Amino acid sequence: MGLFGRSRDAPKQERRNAPSKEMQDFIRGVDVDFGGNSNSGVRVDELRAMQTSAVYACVKILAETVASLPLHLYKKGKNGKNETAEQHPLFSCLYETPNDEMTSFEFRETMMTSLLLWGNAYARKIKKNGHVTELWYLKPNLMTVERDTQTGKIKYTYSDDITNQTYVYRPDQVFHLKSLSIDGVTGLSPIAQAREAVGLSLATEEYGAKFFGNGARPGGVLEHPGILKDPEKLRESWNKVYQGTRNSHKVAVLEEGMKYHTIGIAPEDAQFLETRKYQVNEICRIFRVPPHLVGDLERATFSNIEHQSIEFVQHTIRPWLVRWEQAISRSLLDEKERLLYFAKFNVDGLMRGDYKSRMEGYAVGRQNGWLSANDIRGLEDLPPIPKEQGGDVYLVNGNMMTATQPTIKTEGGSDEGK
Repeated sequence: MGLFGRSRDAPKQERRNAPSKEMQDFIRGVDVDFGGNSNSGVRVDELRAMQTSAVYACVKILAETVASLPLHLYKKGKNGKNETAEQHPLFSCLYETPNDEMTSFEFRETMMTSLLLWGNAYARKIKKNGHVTELWYLKPNLMTVERDTQTGKIKYTYSDDITNQTYVYRPDQVFHLKSLSIDGVTGLSPIAQAREAVGLSLATEEYGAKFFGNGARPGGVLEHPGILKDPEKLRESWNKVYQGTRNSHKVAVLEEGMKYHTIGIAPEDAQFLETRKYQVNEICRIFRVPPHLVGDLERATFSNIEHQSIEFVQHTIRPWLVRWEQAISRSLLDEKERLLYFAKFNVDGLMRGDYKSRMEGYAVGRQNGWLSANDIRGLEDLPPIPKEQGGDVYLVNGNMMTATQPTIKTEGGSDEGK
């Protein structure tokens, strides 16, 4: 699928209006191989890339993290006191069941997977009484997004692989999430943009699998001092006895003065393991995921993992959440509703430090008057203290006063605050 999500099943009339491959190359600004082949010789596409352990791990951690965060619809209140809008039809759609077949977690996980692989995620909006009540997932590889040449408006053409029918949707009928974009219409696929890095990772994995699956080391030569009448028979007998991991390190018995010469490059000479390690970091860089979250603990220490995890929330997860929140506001709420309601993820759980750090932070907030006992207990998911027992009381240190507090003269001549 190209930049515009071109589907093979799109109508012929649509195909005539589609930009040529040369034009798509020009728009992308990069040299694109539309066959999906990388210079490593491995074909790379979105689904093939998921066979790389690093890509799978990065997509999994990002999709599951966003899907697991509480997503609520809030109603704007006075003085900044917002409250959950549980009575609004969209609240249940976002937080519980977007459709009859998926939970909120499953829907957001699937949408994020599409967004991370294809750069776009789509869902069909179902409205009831003017409000969005259902969202049905649409496969990104079957969607075509382009601007209508007659009306100038964006249209979505979906070639359904179940009904074998093509549907054309208006923008107000589709919930569209897009990643980094150069035209504002569709997002760029991270896999397509980083095809060479993913291809090299796939190639090293294939090489390793073939190497360990072929214990006979095909990169070698059997030398016979005379003339062989049937060399194929000798090759087959050699492979039968010594090929495969089960036959590795067997003692070879060479007859009639034969010699074995290795001509292949050993994995350590080709820095095979170093290449695999480097590609893990390279793919983590694409998705902006700290390596320790995908199982690479080589440079992780006890002191820096907590800070890396907080940075992961701030610099990796937060931009995705903002995309979701703003897309929900723009696409799932009408103009009047946007003045009253907004969607927001709760990331407090991800931002927690260790127990000691949290307690020290709470102590500072409690002693300086900007956290009450119930504020702290709420952050720790503990039940509140009754109001009459002082649960909502804010305290300050007794030796502190405001800079503008007036002073009075005492009999001893010293100044004291009133």
